[in-house]
Amino acid sequence: MSPSPRSTIITRLRAAGCVFAEDEARLLLSTAPTPADLEAMVERRVAGLPLEHVLGWAQFRGLRVAVDPGVFVPRRRTEFLVGEAVALARPGGVVVDLCCGTGAAGAALTAALDGLEVHAADIDPAAVACARRNLPDARVYEGDLFEPLPATLRGRVDILVANVPYVPTGEVELLPAEARVHEARVALDGGADGLDVLRRVALQAPGWLAPGGHLLVETSERQAAGAVEAFVSSGLVPRVAVSDEWYATVVIGTRPEAGSSG
Repeated sequence: MSPSPRSTIITRLRAAGCVFAEDEARLLLSTAPTPADLEAMVERRVAGLPLEHVLGWAQFRGLRVAVDPGVFVPRRRTEFLVGEAVALARPGGVVVDLCCGTGAAGAALTAALDGLEVHAADIDPAAVACARRNLPDARVYEGDLFEPLPATLRGRVDILVANVPYVPTGEVELLPAEARVHEARVALDGGADGLDVLRRVALQAPGWLAPGGHLLVETSERQAAGAVEAFVSSGLVPRVAVSDEWYATVVIGTRPEAGSSG
């Protein structure tokens, strides 16, 4: 008896080093519209293309988020950042998803809370095009950090999520090929110590946040102290949230209310 298409795919994926070959085979089989499409998708995956780029989507907080070739794939650990943001947000609030990539964070916040005014921005044109598909009711801008945002947002942002690149430049080449080869370097490289972009965001954030508004950034455990220092220097009141389950570290900075001593 010849092996089933599923078992053959699993064998090919395992041989290519795919750790979760069974799960990946199931997703490929359920996504491919024709046998020819399936074969092409398996070939792309075996060649090293990220699964999400092959499928054209990623799962994120229960959503199916479109992911175009070359665009940063939303990481499951970032669900922790979004969960922290949801806990702080309020229906009808103003949200900015900075360094938005696919717009996964903004989409998840939109799904979790009613009536949000959502804005998103990224410097990568491919990411912006992707985010516009995932955030059809939001305003998505192309440009460097806060630069493309409308000035009318200054002092009005309740929740600012910034999934900044935080891999130190010297460690980018140590990343798995899926990220290093197939994702935009601008979405990965955080400068010498990985905190260059985070510092720029922290420096400008108080001018955009509403009093009592929150900036949330993802970083690594070893970078958390440097991130906290950057937040304090900009006048934000910081705290660190850690998830052992997701192996995730999020630094949250709050703009003090008017008249507050911090």
